[in-house]
Amino acid sequence: MIVLTVGLAVFVGIALGLLGGGGSILTVPLLAYVAGMDAKQAIATSLLVVGVTSLVGAISHARAGRVQWRTGLIFGAAGMAGAYAGGLLARFIPGTVLLIGFAVMMIATAVAMLRGRKNVQAAEGPHRLPVPKIIAEGLVVGLVTGLVGAGGGFLVVPALALLGGLPMPVAVGTSLIVIAMKSFAGLAGYLSSVQINWTVALAVTAAAVVGSLIGARLTAKVDPDSLRKGFGWFVLAMSSVILAQEIHLAVGIAAAALTAVAAFMTLACARYAHCPLRRIPGTGAGRGAPA
Repeated sequence: MIVLTVGLAVFVGIALGLLGGGGSILTVPLLAYVAGMDAKQAIATSLLVVGVTSLVGAISHARAGRVQWRTGLIFGAAGMAGAYAGGLLARFIPGTVLLIGFAVMMIATAVAMLRGRKNVQAAEGPHRLPVPKIIAEGLVVGLVTGLVGAGGGFLVVPALALLGGLPMPVAVGTSLIVIAMKSFAGLAGYLSSVQINWTVALAVTAAAVVGSLIGARLTAKVDPDSLRKGFGWFVLAMSSVILAQEIHLAVGIAAAALTAVAAFMTLACARYAHCPLRRIPGTGAGRGAPA
């Protein structure tokens, strides 16, 4: 199972490299249900994997000038405080509750991926940095990261673009710095009460880093929009598995059925002109439909 875990970690890394985020949402289920770790150990280990992989990815963005250091460090410092608090708070929360919270995070991430990112452009001229808002947002996102082990990239990127006024490429690069800082702080919080298997953790981390480098090279060969949406549906399906495991089989089946219905409606709306989903911004249901 360890060999299988390491092998699958490569695919998690590939997803990270291709999408610039989102692949970390699969790390906790991989460690919990394939590697057989308990919930808190899986979350703590995932924070190490996410932190190292994000840091490696941030290096290439920094070399290309796509990191806004001041904004990233302010957001990251606030996120570290929130993540460390989340890691400490997790000791008082049952593992099942944490995994259910992680499933909710997966659903929110999947919805964000299916809706797509808005390409917010930086305002022209001097931009006044809303430091209090960035600190508040960093604390909240950091707390979520520390509790459930998700890097929160799909929360960080919009926050940097909207609050920090950063263009999307710079927001993505800066978010990797923030995610790495938050992940390491959350890991520090967990290590005060959780023991992790460092041999397995380092092997999974190395595999994810290799995968992320492969994914980065494949970016030019894959349609990012189609990949993002396909991955979003996959994450929704995975959240159904966690809900079935941690709450009840019927809950997981109901969630899977809702996902299947939503996917069918989205596919149908791409082919037919009259569709209620067209009224929902960001679904992309109207693409490819006749005028």
